[in-house]
Amino acid sequence: MPEVTQQKASWWGRLQQAAARTREQLTERMDDVLLGKKEIDPQVFSDLEAVLLASDLGLETTTEVLDRLRDRAQRKDLADVAALRAALRDELASLLRSLSPQPQFPDGKLAPTTAGPHVVFLVGVNGTGKTTTVAKLARRWQSDGRRVILCAADTFRAAASEQLEIWAERLGAELLRQKPGADPAAVVHDAVSAARSRAADLVLVDTAGRLHTKSNLMAELEKMKRVAGRLVEGAPHEILLVLDATTGQNGLAQARRFTESVGVTGIVLTKLDGTAKGGVALAIARELQLPIRYVGVGEQQEDLLPFDAELFVESLFA
Repeated sequence: MPEVTQQKASWWGRLQQAAARTREQLTERMDDVLLGKKEIDPQVFSDLEAVLLASDLGLETTTEVLDRLRDRAQRKDLADVAALRAALRDELASLLRSLSPQPQFPDGKLAPTTAGPHVVFLVGVNGTGKTTTVAKLARRWQSDGRRVILCAADTFRAAASEQLEIWAERLGAELLRQKPGADPAAVVHDAVSAARSRAADLVLVDTAGRLHTKSNLMAELEKMKRVAGRLVEGAPHEILLVLDATTGQNGLAQARRFTESVGVTGIVLTKLDGTAKGGVALAIARELQLPIRYVGVGEQQEDLLPFDAELFVESLFA
């Protein structure tokens, strides 16, 4: 079996397992709604709306998807409920497919850059799994032959730096950190400078958890961005917002505010294996027009998968 095919098979199996609770909430309940129905009537759409909302697709996304399906049903494009189910699957896949990862992340891998190290900031509120995600990303890019430097820019929480240090030792990756309370921008400066001098490929910056409502912390993040940009043209090249899938629509609200404040370029959706609210991925894609780069499906180093729209939707409808 070719390597790419093996990878797809592995992702498929792990996504199926991680999405089990969302699949139960979405497609199994949907099939209960459609069971025994021969015609597509208004009650079918009313029942489907309840199912989609319970899976955390959100009101706007649910309304848009169902309006398109109602229109197709009225035009007699959908012959029966089986066709309706297939059409719903295609609508969800199309929504996600339109925001597939950009070329610098083919199959989740990092393309080389000639302008210096690729700088990636990870941002979000406390408790979403930013530090663990930094380690998982480092492992993924190390396996692609890249030299990675970790930057412990969360200087407010000593445990964060300690946790990242443990990960760095496990991965054999270099870690740049300073004493608790140090200026995070200074840590970013040291890490990016070290990456330049040592010809490293990637700098992963673990930032402190912050609420979008804290203007002083948002200003601090802007300072970190300016420092990185002065050292490497275009840095930070990615600002990945780490969202906890278990928070559902609350996560969407966080994403919206962070995007407005700091220019998020993509999403890492963690803890997909622990929630029935995986439908929030579709709401994020539609409402924020942001690509989901990765999904977390467990606690191990390898449990971070490049997001694949087709496989994700298929895992829900399998």
